[in-house]
Amino acid sequence: MMALAVILSFLFPLAGTLILAFSAGRLGAGASSFIGVGSVGLAALATAWLVMTHSGDSEVVTLWTWIRVGDFQPTIGLAVDSLALVMMSVITGVGFLIHLFAAWYMTGEVGITRFYAWMNLFVFSMMLLVLGDNLLLLFLGWEGVGLCSYGLIGYYYQNSANGQAAFKAFVVTRIGDVFLALGLFLIFMELGTLDIATVLDQAPQAWAQGSTTANLAALLVLGGALGKSAQVPLHTWLPDAMAGPTPVSALIHAATMVTAGVYLIVRLNGLFLLAPGVLLLVGVIGAVSLLLAAFAALAQTDIKRVLAYSTMSQIGYMFLALGVGAFDAAIFHLVTHAFFKALLFLSAGAVIISCHHEQDMRHLGGLWRKLPVAYGGFLVGGAALVALPLVSAGFFSKDEILWQAMAADQTGLLLVGLLGAVLTGLYTVRLILGTFHGEPGSDHARHPEPGRNLLTHHLPLVVLAMLSTFIGAWLYPGLGEMFPTAPGETTDSGHTLLQVLAIGAAIAGLLLAVWLFLWQRDWLAERTRQGMGARIWTLWHHAWGFDALFDRLLARPWQLLVKYLRVDLVNLAMNLPALTARMLNAGLVRSQNGRVRSYALVMVFGVTVILLTLALLPGEVP
Repeated sequence: MMALAVILSFLFPLAGTLILAFSAGRLGAGASSFIGVGSVGLAALATAWLVMTHSGDSEVVTLWTWIRVGDFQPTIGLAVDSLALVMMSVITGVGFLIHLFAAWYMTGEVGITRFYAWMNLFVFSMMLLVLGDNLLLLFLGWEGVGLCSYGLIGYYYQNSANGQAAFKAFVVTRIGDVFLALGLFLIFMELGTLDIATVLDQAPQAWAQGSTTANLAALLVLGGALGKSAQVPLHTWLPDAMAGPTPVSALIHAATMVTAGVYLIVRLNGLFLLAPGVLLLVGVIGAVSLLLAAFAALAQTDIKRVLAYSTMSQIGYMFLALGVGAFDAAIFHLVTHAFFKALLFLSAGAVIISCHHEQDMRHLGGLWRKLPVAYGGFLVGGAALVALPLVSAGFFSKDEILWQAMAADQTGLLLVGLLGAVLTGLYTVRLILGTFHGEPGSDHARHPEPGRNLLTHHLPLVVLAMLSTFIGAWLYPGLGEMFPTAPGETTDSGHTLLQVLAIGAAIAGLLLAVWLFLWQRDWLAERTRQGMGARIWTLWHHAWGFDALFDRLLARPWQLLVKYLRVDLVNLAMNLPALTARMLNAGLVRSQNGRVRSYALVMVFGVTVILLTLALLPGEVP
């Protein structure tokens, strides 16, 4: 029965994709929505059945052998353990709620069949990624979610900017994918296998801790994780990816795909434990990403871009946890983040549709009474994002991360985490005040059309709101037994003090935000309009200038090189023999003109040349 549940959870989204893709547009919007939502709903039911019947042990369902090349025989095998079950629950459970909300959000859109085909294929690819029992199958799912993100980000392809955003996401994440592929090549070359369990078993025997090979393998895998999880420096694609429909942002860029890098490092935790320097680098990158994204979120005016940088910042917390060896804490925050960030994105989508696709905070405001469900979603999701003490899911998972950093004696990472908590309160309050309070900034905000469908609008928001409270934290089963002992599991000294500091940081962020964005709003506007304040605000608004930097260091030199290589010198050299042969052939053809006098002249010329050559050669003529 377990095998059947695994296979069904895996195949339902694939079946939905195939039905939608091969319908050739003959299905109506209602039928497409029913198939798209229903297939993921069935996958969620199969996953729930699996969760209730799973024994807790790791089990593998092998469908068939994929490739046979000597000793290299990877299988299509689905490995189910506690980590896979948690990820499956997030993918199908949260994914179903997002698909259901999309049935309301996408009403009247052109190409709804294409939308659900891509969404279902994404869920299938993500399931393949987390269930694959070998790294080759995992990599297939890894590339699949990248392909689907390209199709979904560029869903509104009639606008060229959306196509460019999709292309940017595809290219930047491919850079990380190349590093991951090189890492897989190295692992196979050294260990002779890509089976995950075998790799984790043999790596400690083949490589000494801190060895060059272990460090290189971990660095290459980390490169892949940075691309998918949008961490510095491969993060520039994520804000532009908001060009896609908001349900896409909720599914791909909040709950699932951007957490794939976290999952990859957790799944290969044994490899990273052999490279402690690289593991610490993971935490440092997470801390840097956390701060840079939080400051950038403070200066955005588009509500989806605020949430995008918030996502990057929260994944930074997960990387920080990984860096101190707290793998369970990273997955805990991954789960709670999926709940509250999906809620925030869907609530933002409700605002956007209700206000006729207006998403600039400067043109919104005064919506808290007109859109009570979306406002409630922002309040509950924002409370979890800020980590409001005791009542929000985010408090429990973020507290665990900060405690593990303190227990690991990583004071720098701990201070960054506390500062990040203050900044999170700042940009979250700014987002809610700018969207729902104050005077409306446009006619769209003055006359919104609130969603009233109980099933496709209200239900997903209400369920996600419940999961974003302490209920969502209680549902997390805890995976500590799967991983090596985390620093905070061996001591409890100072935990209470840390909780007081964390609560103080969150409250300080909220109070500072109220003072700045409510009581001192005019003063702040004046300070950011000119002088140093304006320059800092511009720097944050452009996310520290990474796009401009990459444009000057990478894009423009490449374009210049292409310009000067319009005439391909290598291709020209390869064509030279052919060109020479054609010229000789043309000369010989012209000489065959049928005129006897011409032939006689050529013969006389040839004899003369031969005689002169013989006369000039040294020595006697034989």
